[in-house]
Parts: sequence; C-alpha cells; structure tokens
Amino acid sequence: MKVSGYTFIRNGALLGYPFVESIKSALPLCDEFIVAVGNSDDNTLALLQDIDSDKIIILQTQWNETMQDRGFVYAQQKMIAQYNCTGDWAFYLEGDEVLHEADIDTIRNSMLMHLNDEKIEALVFDYKHFFGSPQWLAISPGWYRHAPRIIRNNIRTWAPDGLFFVVMDKNKHGRYPYAALVNAPIYHYGHVRNVAAMREKNQRVGKYWGHHHPLFEGYKIDRQALTPFYGSHPKIVQNWLENEAETHFIIDMNYQPTKRELKHRWMMKLEKWLGIELSKKHYRLASIEPKDNN
Repeated sequence: MKVSGYTFIRNGALLGYPFVESIKSALPLCDEFIVAVGNSDDNTLALLQDIDSDKIIILQTQWNETMQDRGFVYAQQKMIAQYNCTGDWAFYLEGDEVLHEADIDTIRNSMLMHLNDEKIEALVFDYKHFFGSPQWLAISPGWYRHAPRIIRNNIRTWAPDGLFFVVMDKNKHGRYPYAALVNAPIYHYGHVRNVAAMREKNQRVGKYWGHHHPLFEGYKIDRQALTPFYGSHPKIVQNWLENEAETHFIIDMNYQPTKRELKHRWMMKLEKWLGIELSKKHYRLASIEPKDNN
C-alpha cells in the first residue's frame, strides 16, 4: 500500500496556520507528501523546505486572483496537489488540521482494511473543532462532525470549493463518495488562532469567496454550541498551542445568537429527542459485508 499525503498553503505563517505541525503529524502514515505552496508574503516556503523529511514534494504555484467565486481558487490549489499524488490513497489535510499520534495505527489499519474493497471510495474522520481556545469544542450541527479526508486515488474526483470530494460518474454526474468510517478524529485548530492572525486572514481571504469579511474583533458564538474539551492534544502541536493559539477566550454570556445559531439550537434538541445526527455529510456510508471467518 502506498499513501500520498497532500495539502495546499499560502501565507501560512502570516495567517497563523499550524501547517508545519499538520504535515509532520501525517508523515508517519505517508510515503510522500505533496504541498502546493502559493506565492507568499512570509517565510512559508522556507518553513516547508526546513521540514526534515525526504517525503516532502513542494510544488510552487500561482494563485488565480481573479477567481473570486465561493472558494474555487482553493479547489484549484487542492487539485494541483491531489493530481500529483501517486499513492493508492490520497490523504488530504488542511493547514489547520492535525492528527493525534495515538490514532496513527487506527488510520493505517483502516486504509489497509479497505485497500482492495473497490466499493469504498473514501475514508471518513470524526472532527474535533476547537473554538476560541484549545479548551473548547464547537459541537452544534453547524459544524460538520464527520468528513472524508482520504480518497481512493484511481477514481475521477474533484473539489468544488476545497472542502470535500465529488466523484464523477461517466463524466456527467457528480456525487459524494461511498465511504467507510476511520473511527479516528482530526483535530481542527482553525478557530483558535490568535486574534491578530484571524484579523489578517479575514482581510486577505474574503475576496476568494466573493465578499469582504468585517474586521475580526474576537471569537463570538452561541454558548450552547460549545462544550469543554477534557482530552489530550497531539504532542506535535503543543508548542504551537502554547505560543500561537488564543488563550484569553471567555464565553460572552450576553451574546445574542444569530438566526442561524438559533436554528442549530433546535437541531441539537431534535438530535437529542430523536437520536439522530443532523450535521452536513459530504459522503455516503457504503454497506460493508461482514467477513466470513469459517
């Protein structure tokens, strides 16, 4: 089994991404790791070149600044990296996503288990979305609880906005991939970056979604969408958490939830009452036949 890891990044240091830690967390699973790095205003390229691994393959790219429709420029960069993957599996991590060292064997075993089962096109991770500080998790249905991050590398796929995969059937119809659960989490730190980094990010990336974000003034969220985190963080990201992450987050008890957040409150109640899960899913669970041990 050959595994290709891949990602894209631009201005990773300036915008506060733990992208080096993200890549390093996946290297034990990968035979190669492809990085599409755009022209940056910081030392992102140098930091990538300093990673001590011969698995790293750096592709220097030029972003299309005129592509300002719903994040499609992210999809372009993601696909540049994915199309250079040569493994059986292509394992995508974003620059703020990190694997826990305790889950490496579980992830590897899942890829091995499904390697020869062609009906499994993707592998789906649970998600831990940290918000405000490393001590809080966002748990409402507004945050996807599961997402495919490993895709079979011999099928036709593309990414409409960089966040998920679409499988093309007979070159005409796109659909979500048929998937199996990895039963391991990805640790998502995009919303615990310090306020200065988030402010810089909002000013720079809004245009790629067809609008400009207002000035970021701090982390604000419906308190019912948060729960404390009592687990351990990946060792690889500890230094970043101590020196780069926001540490002064306090839940604003006077914050008034938006209409969208109020909707998510009702969805959480329905989940509890009906025992169902209502977050968005960009995959279809495939039926897996039990193995005959006789």
